[in-house]
Amino acid sequence: MERRDFLKTASLALGVGMIPNVTFASSNSALKPESEDVISKESRRFRVKYSFDLQNPEGKGAYPARLWNPMPYNTPWQNVRKLTFNGNYDEWNLNDDNSYDVNILYADWKKSDKPKKLEIDMEIETKYRTVPLSIIKEASNKNLPIPNSVKRFLEPTLHIPTDGKVKQKADELTKGITDRFTKVEKIYNWVTETTFRDPKVIGCGMGNAGQMMDSGYFGGKCTDISSLFVALLRAAGIPAREVFGIRLGLSHYSKALGKADEKGMADISTWQHCRAEYYIPGAGWIPADPADITKLELVENLKYSNPKVKELNRRYLHSWEMNWVGFNWGRDFILSPKPEQYPINMLGYPYAEVEDEPLDYYFPKLFKYQIISQEITKKQIG
Repeated sequence: MERRDFLKTASLALGVGMIPNVTFASSNSALKPESEDVISKESRRFRVKYSFDLQNPEGKGAYPARLWNPMPYNTPWQNVRKLTFNGNYDEWNLNDDNSYDVNILYADWKKSDKPKKLEIDMEIETKYRTVPLSIIKEASNKNLPIPNSVKRFLEPTLHIPTDGKVKQKADELTKGITDRFTKVEKIYNWVTETTFRDPKVIGCGMGNAGQMMDSGYFGGKCTDISSLFVALLRAAGIPAREVFGIRLGLSHYSKALGKADEKGMADISTWQHCRAEYYIPGAGWIPADPADITKLELVENLKYSNPKVKELNRRYLHSWEMNWVGFNWGRDFILSPKPEQYPINMLGYPYAEVEDEPLDYYFPKLFKYQIISQEITKKQIG
């Protein structure tokens, strides 16, 4: 994923900068059709600004603070073109010194009564990502061995068990099936048909697949649904992982999956979104997004049998619309430097500790952060 290349490139670009005023050109094009190109030639660019002002929940007085903010990784379908940040922190580093190589911008403020402020500006280029079914099926038929570097994504974690009812359901769904991709299809279709989006769940959900199976309650949000999909795949012998990221702007398929104003601007502070990938030897990592099927159903009040839902279900078995950027696939791991709370469930949101107590990242107004995105046209790219 060229993670270390991102860190080297970003380190050279550090400085003080602000996002200029730009104008957005709207697009009415449909979600791009499948093609033999894994990555589309057309791209989109977004300027994204994070603003932090960490507060002491206990009130006034001197206090220390620490912040870990997830940063995008670079791939052929998403790339950080520019990065600047500035603030009144006492120490900072940009590293991936953790078990999942998660890119993190870390800032540390010593004990004082001054405000703890940080701004991050990024320009991100994305490209629609799909892996053609012909490539996936051809690779799956060969039944190639799973590389050692990928086998870690077969292992259970605290929130992704591969035994108990998870294993029972995976065995039931894939009984008599030997082809890997056919197993994926069976599990994916069961997950998208059985689960539903529960708007009462806070944030993206906890992603506890074992608890979901044990309870028999299949309502949740994106992390819950993606984690269930991942757990079932791992239990069936298919490497899989959640990918944590954030929506950046307008979806060309449905406003339920991303929107923006007439200038392409959006407050994306609460737009964190978890997707998934599964691995077929010979084809590589395949994008998927079972959770957005349930979101489309809820927001547009559609049944699973609706043609629009069926079409997205078909596409999101092997593609991502890139009005979104991915950060990492870490689950149940320890941040670096080590925080007071560990292991962390996942890092899709900023994580901070004030007076050694975690702030609630599900509520940006209390945490005191804001994330603004604006899509820019080719003429506006500097």
